[in-house]
Amino acid sequence: MISCAQRLRNSMTDHERLIWYALRGWREQGFHFRRQAPIGRYIVDFVCHRYRLVIEIDGGQHGWSRNRLKDIRRDTWLRRQGYEVLRVWNVDVRENLDGVLEGIHAAVSDRRRRQEQDTRSR
Repeated sequence: MISCAQRLRNSMTDHERLIWYALRGWREQGFHFRRQAPIGRYIVDFVCHRYRLVIEIDGGQHGWSRNRLKDIRRDTWLRRQGYEVLRVWNVDVRENLDGVLEGIHAAVSDRRRRQEQDTRSR
């Protein structure tokens, strides 16, 4: 699994690379993302383990019915592990990168806020 993840890191798509360049700059804000990271039997495109957020960058093949079913099973399993899954289409990365990044930032910020509230209420 680890060697497969390493291969995927070395062969990221252009869309994944654009997202990665932005995400790695967010460490100063406390958002540490890993790319092509194994979680259970899956390798996710990006994950922030601290705030339990997975980001998947999907190409057209994810629209095929067979692949949609696989994605649903995978997302369900990840959610059962406590992760939120955010799926982004390649076309959105290409045509609206700023909007995609704003959406990702809002999602991870919300996860952080909820985690901090949970911690305070204990």
